[in-house]
Amino acid sequence: MLMGPTAAGKTDAALALAARLPVEIVSVDSAMVYRGLDIGTAKPAREIRGRVPHHLIDVRNPSERYSAGEFVRDATRVMTDIRGRGRLPLLVGGTMLYFRALQSGLATLPGADQALRARLAARARDAGWPALHAELGAVDPAAAARIRPNDGQRIQRALEVHELTGRPLSELQLENVKRAGRARNLKLVLAPPERSALDPLLERRFDSMLAAGLVAEVDALYRRGDLEPGLPALRSVGYRQLWAHVGGACDLPTARAAAIRATRQLAKRQYTWLRAEPGATWVNSQWSAVVDELSRKVDEWVRAAAGSATSLC
Repeated sequence: MLMGPTAAGKTDAALALAARLPVEIVSVDSAMVYRGLDIGTAKPAREIRGRVPHHLIDVRNPSERYSAGEFVRDATRVMTDIRGRGRLPLLVGGTMLYFRALQSGLATLPGADQALRARLAARARDAGWPALHAELGAVDPAAAARIRPNDGQRIQRALEVHELTGRPLSELQLENVKRAGRARNLKLVLAPPERSALDPLLERRFDSMLAAGLVAEVDALYRRGDLEPGLPALRSVGYRQLWAHVGGACDLPTARAAAIRATRQLAKRQYTWLRAEPGATWVNSQWSAVVDELSRKVDEWVRAAAGSATSLC
């Protein structure tokens, strides 16, 4: 598993590893699953995917939804196929919920309570989601710390779980973390030790996406006519902000600033997840010999696995 925050260089590192090792890449990215979201997700070019096998990219229309449970099902099937070809699955991405779900399963949580959700939504209309976020902070500070004050969907779910179970959502999810820590998978985190080192990279990366035609890509999605901004695909960082721009709600400089700010917030949340990931080995993405270090660790793990009863994930 090659985990890391956005812009840490995971894709390039994975391709370099693929040149050295018998691997196939499994994308662990909740935005790359959508067709038509190419530039803003830094999706590997089709030529690269033709040369190095990639999986779980372009598997959904952006009008559809894709859950962590579906990812676990699809990734399990793909990894079985890869091992059947005598190769190693290399899971690469920054959607930490997907990594966690794959290792330990999804937390046993209550199903949706539509009446309760309607009450929470009504309260949010009156008081605003930041007010409900403050309430969440009182009953589940760990969840509130990683959920944005305006992220109504996640605030609603966390409050719903707490009211239905009497337990914080973060506590239930921590049980999964403990189970994940018992797994024997190789978990590598590719990231600079300090998150602030990513800030200039994030800005340059988004500007390069704009130069590559990201506004036109979002405009094409907007003009389809079958998409709306509440869809998971269009809540992706960059797409959400540029959707507002192409819809006339703000100018491009405003959308750009909002997207860069949101990308930094995403990286902050990813670091929070990564630092809590049990059994993970951190590799400094700024090292000049970073690929050599990653390759060495994979080689050591493969040799150790070959000498024991350890099975691949």
